[in-house]
Amino acid sequence: MGTDNIVFLEVIEWFDESGKEIVHRIPESGSGEIKYGAQLIVRESQAAVFFYNGKACDAFGCGRHTLTTANIPILTKLLSMPWGFTSPLRAEVYLVNMKVFPDFKWGTRDPVAFKDSELGLVRLRAFGIFNVRVLQPVLFINSLVGTQGVYTTQEIADYLNRVVVSRFNDYMGENLDSLLNLPRQYDALSEGLAKRLQDDFTRFGLGLQQLYINSITPPTEVQKAIDDKSRLALFDDLNRLTQMKAAMAMEKAAASRGEAGAGLGMGMGMMMPAMFAESQKKGEPVPAPTIACPKCQQAIPREAKFCPQCGHHLLIFIQCAQCSKNLSPDAKFCSRCGSPVEQKSPAAKCTHCGAENLPNATYCNQCGERI
Repeated sequence: MGTDNIVFLEVIEWFDESGKEIVHRIPESGSGEIKYGAQLIVRESQAAVFFYNGKACDAFGCGRHTLTTANIPILTKLLSMPWGFTSPLRAEVYLVNMKVFPDFKWGTRDPVAFKDSELGLVRLRAFGIFNVRVLQPVLFINSLVGTQGVYTTQEIADYLNRVVVSRFNDYMGENLDSLLNLPRQYDALSEGLAKRLQDDFTRFGLGLQQLYINSITPPTEVQKAIDDKSRLALFDDLNRLTQMKAAMAMEKAAASRGEAGAGLGMGMGMMMPAMFAESQKKGEPVPAPTIACPKCQQAIPREAKFCPQCGHHLLIFIQCAQCSKNLSPDAKFCSRCGSPVEQKSPAAKCTHCGAENLPNATYCNQCGERI
């Protein structure tokens, strides 16, 4: 390497002006020539990790540190080599932002399957926020950052979102029996899901500080069914609900038409027993449940795996990290942008419907059964 590329480092410090940098490498590319006795300044919200030959040699807390054999033991060995105390040391310093990074957003890009004890198979969308903090700088650098010069919140947000959504589906299946009981359990679900995610985060040296569930939204037809279910609680069965609706309609007609409407209401009242008896004999066929395709919005069968209109893949096995294109389980390159697909652990196969899910998933995203 020519001398034109050498950077002599005498004072090493970093200011995060954007507020979004988690790690900053000095120098951002290559190795810097760190002089013996250089000053390393680490602020209270930071930690510094000293790397030599690709390995972490030492870590520093806040304060001013003079890089000598007194505080970097490895220098004792390095400086005993032929060049002695006169040659600079080629190394890198990673400065890690240890503050809490708030307002990471998480949410389901596509609905996830949930088997409701009262409503059957329901596809849910959920959204919320969580806060993250680096707890183990060396582990975080080695597992996620690598040799990048700058590592920001944007680069880690998509990955953490996928982790939260996957564990959300498992936790809901294990701890919630029906959406009818959901409103009073938001706080408990948020707290339990955060505990469930701790192992996933600590694996990369991260700590999950808080997690909040802002909303869990079923499809429109399921929301209507929940509304009807709440009204039905006042009656013994659906026939009485139908009678109530019919009576309310006739009362409204009578009020709007005066005496003529009252006469009409009396006549309809005499006909109601026969009408209800006939409706019990001739049940109307119930249309098959449908959902809207996330891509073309056409109505399609709820159990469909592909949209018959546009071919959109409804069940997600893996998504392209660059453009979020839904990919097949064995894809090696993205069919939209051509980016290589990160190799992951084998997908979990459902023993009930045969669908493949995310690795280590507990509940199937297709049928909602325990895998």
